[in-house]
Amino acid sequence: MRSRVERRGALRERPSRYGRELGRTGAVGIALALGLGTAEPARAFDLFGLFGAEEAPPAPSAAALPYSVRFQGVEDEDLLQALKDTSGLYRLRNDAPPDGEGLLRRAEADAPRLVDALSGFGYYAGTATFRIEDVVLGGDAAARSAVRAAEAARNRSLVAVRITVDQGPLYHLRRIAVLDPSGLPFGPGAVPERLTRIDGEVPARSATVLAREAAVVDSFRRDGHPFAKVLRREPVVDDTAHVMDVSFVVDPGPKAAIGAVTVRGTKTVDPAVVRSFIYAEPGDPYSPQALSDIRRSVSRIEALGGVRVREGTALDPDGTLPVFVDVTERARHIVGVSARYSTVDGPGVRAYWADRNLFGGGETLRIDADLSYLGLGTDYYARRRKLAGIETNGLGGRLAATFVKPALFGTRNDLLASAFVGREVQQSYLSDAAGGTVAIRRRFADAFSAQVGLDGRFGSDRDALGRVDYGLVGLNAGVTYDSTDSLLDPTKGFRVTASLTPYAGLGNSPDLLLAKAQGSTYYSFDDAGRYILAARLGFGSISGANLADVPASLRFFAGGGGSIRGYSYRTVGPIGPYQLPIGGRSLLEGSVEGRIKITDTIGIVPFVDAGTAFAGSLPDFDERIRIAAGLGLRYYTGIGPIRVDLAVPLNPDKQLKQPPVALYISLGQAF
Repeated sequence: MRSRVERRGALRERPSRYGRELGRTGAVGIALALGLGTAEPARAFDLFGLFGAEEAPPAPSAAALPYSVRFQGVEDEDLLQALKDTSGLYRLRNDAPPDGEGLLRRAEADAPRLVDALSGFGYYAGTATFRIEDVVLGGDAAARSAVRAAEAARNRSLVAVRITVDQGPLYHLRRIAVLDPSGLPFGPGAVPERLTRIDGEVPARSATVLAREAAVVDSFRRDGHPFAKVLRREPVVDDTAHVMDVSFVVDPGPKAAIGAVTVRGTKTVDPAVVRSFIYAEPGDPYSPQALSDIRRSVSRIEALGGVRVREGTALDPDGTLPVFVDVTERARHIVGVSARYSTVDGPGVRAYWADRNLFGGGETLRIDADLSYLGLGTDYYARRRKLAGIETNGLGGRLAATFVKPALFGTRNDLLASAFVGREVQQSYLSDAAGGTVAIRRRFADAFSAQVGLDGRFGSDRDALGRVDYGLVGLNAGVTYDSTDSLLDPTKGFRVTASLTPYAGLGNSPDLLLAKAQGSTYYSFDDAGRYILAARLGFGSISGANLADVPASLRFFAGGGGSIRGYSYRTVGPIGPYQLPIGGRSLLEGSVEGRIKITDTIGIVPFVDAGTAFAGSLPDFDERIRIAAGLGLRYYTGIGPIRVDLAVPLNPDKQLKQPPVALYISLGQAF
C-alpha cells in the first residue's frame, strides 16, 4: 500500500489512477456518473417479452466463439450499468470473436477500463476479476489455459465469461482547495466558500470533482474573468483513511468589460432593429449572465429564429472583450389553426396568419379569427339568460389585427397598434363591440418597459342588469417589469404589470377610470430549482359610474383556471337578477403554490387560491372571499411543463351550482 507521501510523489511523475480517469476517460466518467452513457434497454423485468428483452447471443458456431457474460458482486444499479457501458466484453457480446485469443484480448482490455469506472464512482481500491469457463485470468499460464478452455467450447456451447467485482470501500472528499498559478490560496472573497466546503460525507466521484471544478471556473467568469481556466487538477488519495483531497490550480486571467457588440447573419431584417434589443453597452462588466441576457432579449424579435452570442477569444487593444451576436431569420409568413372544447364554454376554433417581417424592419402583422359556440344544451345559465331577456343562438366570434413596429428610427421605442370587432357570448352576458389601440412602448431594459397610447371601444352589452350602449375613448398608460428566468416555468424573480386608463364617455356613456395591477414572485429554496414557492396577487378597480352603467365586458369577474381554480369560469362575484353573475367594479385575488420536483420530469404542486369580485370600486372585505385548494401534477418537457390541476371550492356560493371538483389541463405553470 502506498503511503500518502508516496502517492503525492507519484502524482508529480505521472497521473495517478484517479488522474488517468479524469484525464483520459474524464468525459466517459461524467457520462457514466450522470447516466448519459450508451443506452441499454431495461432487463430487470420483462413481462412476456413485451418490453425489449435482451437480445440472445449468437448460437454456438464452428467459425466463432460466442459467449455469455455476467457481472457478479455489484448491487448498485447505476454502477452496474456504468460497468456494462465501459466493458467491451459486454458491449460486443453479440459480435463473437473468431477464437480464444480474441476473447482473451477483450478481457485483458476490460481490466483497466473497469477499474477506472470503479474509480469514477469513488471506489479507488476496487478490483475486477475475470473468469473464462473455470479459469481465473492472471499470468501467462492462466491466459493459455483460458484460451484452451474457450476453444473447447467451440461449436458446442457458449463460452461462460464471469466478471467478479470487488468494489472495496467508498472514498469520500475531505478537502478542496483552489490555488493561484503560484500555488498559493486566493485572497479572501475570491472563491465562494460554498465551492470548497464539504458538507457531510461526499463520495469522491469523478462527476462530483469535475462539477466543483466547473463551478470554480464559472465563479471567476461571473466575477468578470472571461478566460478563467484550471491549469492543473491535483487529487491526492489517502488509502488508509479512504479519503481524497483535491486542489485546483486556477489561472483567472484578466478582468474585462464588454467591448463592441457585432451583429451578424441578418439578411432581410435591419441590423439596427437587432441592436435596439441589446441592452449591454461597451464598458459594462463582463459576465456569462450578461451574454445570456443579450441572447434572451434578441430572441424576442419574432423575425429571428436562432440567436447565438459568442465572446471573442482575446481582448481588444483597449482591454475590452468583443461580443458577436449571430442570428438566423425565420420564415416570413406563418399560418396556424387550433380547436378547443370546454364543458363550460363549448367548442371553438381559431386561425391566424402572420407576417413577421412586413417591411424589413422586423415589423409583425398578425390577423386572428376566432369562432365559438356556447352549447345551449349543456349550458347551466342558458335558461336564466333567456328569462333575463338575453337572446342569443350561442355563436360568438372575434376578428382582430395586431401590428408591431419595433425600434422606431433605431431607438428602443416600439409602435403598437391593434383593432378588433366581434361578439362575445359568456354565461351571463352578451357583448357586441369593436375597438382599437395605438401606443408607443419604451423598452428601458429587457425586464422593464412602459407604454402610453390611445384606446377606443364602442359596443352594446346585455346582461341581467339590462342593456348598456357605450362609446369610450381613453388614454392608456402601463408598465411591465419581469425579472423571472422563464416565461412558462419561472423559478426566481418577480413580475409586475400595471395599467391606468381614464375613459371619456361619448354620448350618454359615463366617464370611467379603469385600473389594473398584477404581480407574482418566485423563490427557490435550492440552487437546482426543485423546491419553488410561488405567489400571485391581482387587483382591479373601475370608478366613475354605477355598476349598472359599466359595460359588462369591462367589469371584473373571478373564477376559472387563470383565476380562482375550482370555481366555474367568471362566476365568482356579485350575483344579480335571475341568479346570474353580473361582475363587479373591483377585484382582489391571489394564489400561493409550492412547486416540488419529485424527479427531473415529474412534480407536484399543492396550491391555495382566494379572492372575489366586489360591487364597489374598491374591495369591501365585508363580502365573502371565496377560497379553493387543490393539488397539481407537472410533467416537465423541453418547451415547458404540462399542467394538470385538480381543485376543490372550499366555500362556494349556495345560489350557484358549482362542481365539487374542477380539472384543468394546459401548458405552462398557472402563473
